Amino acid sequence: MSRTTPPRPVDIAAHFPELVPLARTTVRLHPRPGAPTPADSSVGGPLLWPVHEPWPVCSEHTGPSLVGYRQEDLRKLRRILTEGWSRPRTAGTDFLTPDERAFVSGLGYSGVRLPVDGPVPLLPVLQVYARDVPSLPRPPGTDVLQVLWCSFEHGDDCMPGVQLRWRAADSVGETAGNVPAAVVSEGEALPEPCLLSPEPVTEYPAPHELADDLRERIRTWEEGRPYDYQSDLAVAPGWKLGGWGNWSFCDPWPMSCEECGSGMRPLLTVDSSEWDGGTGSWCPLEEPAEAERPLYPLSHEPTMISIGRGYTMQVYVCPESFDHPPLQVMQ
Repeated sequence: MSRTTPPRPVDIAAHFPELVPLARTTVRLHPRPGAPTPADSSVGGPLLWPVHEPWPVCSEHTGPSLVGYRQEDLRKLRRILTEGWSRPRTAGTDFLTPDERAFVSGLGYSGVRLPVDGPVPLLPVLQVYARDVPSLPRPPGTDVLQVLWCSFEHGDDCMPGVQLRWRAADSVGETAGNVPAAVVSEGEALPEPCLLSPEPVTEYPAPHELADDLRERIRTWEEGRPYDYQSDLAVAPGWKLGGWGNWSFCDPWPMSCEECGSGMRPLLTVDSSEWDGGTGSWCPLEEPAEAERPLYPLSHEPTMISIGRGYTMQVYVCPESFDHPPLQVMQ
């Protein structure tokens, strides 16, 4: 099913014409649980991967001393909780069967050790075909973007380590079957397989990126109104391509390419939720009423990914060359 963002409660650019040249189109991906194949654009689905191309690994994290979870255990845990929360029950009774409770309690937070030595295989995170997102930034001659990550923390910002691949779908030939079973640092780093419903929407810079005078005039204008620029009119929440960065709890800093010094542009936002209490106006029109939504998994957390404590991660790319390394930032 397609997803449609409701119209914004007001045309902010009509009130502040200075925003007109700052408007950007972002593509909200609207991932929803499904059964994607390598031929689909997806989150957490199988990738269109050539059979003779080695699967990428993380050279910074190796076993056997690493502690993590097996993917099959995490997926079983999700199935148990989904089924348990959907059952009718009476107050004071466990919503899980004794066997289910034993598995959940046994999994706990200690995890299992890496079963093999060597670098950790990367997890497939996102695949986008240009046929589904014609505006997809990509090198000439390619039409597929693939995003993979190592779920273990990288750098001081404690984010997964991201790698990007671009491909020409018609040149892949024979595709790989099963990919190496990567151990996952925690459940919030394993994406639930989802199909996408890409939707272009218009957004404007976060307040932190506006000129001081314009930001203050907008702040004065929004006083007493039932919506505000930051949450309802500027940067769209959720997984998306392009658009503006979601600067929120700190001021922006220059995102400069480490190779050539060029200012980098947002490629991808990975969000912990599709909307929340502050951004509820972005909830798609097709979502059921709140009282009809499941208790688990939550409708606004379809990928079951959480960045930090419920933040977002933006991936930036260099406008001069897709071969230059991307940058990541948590907001």
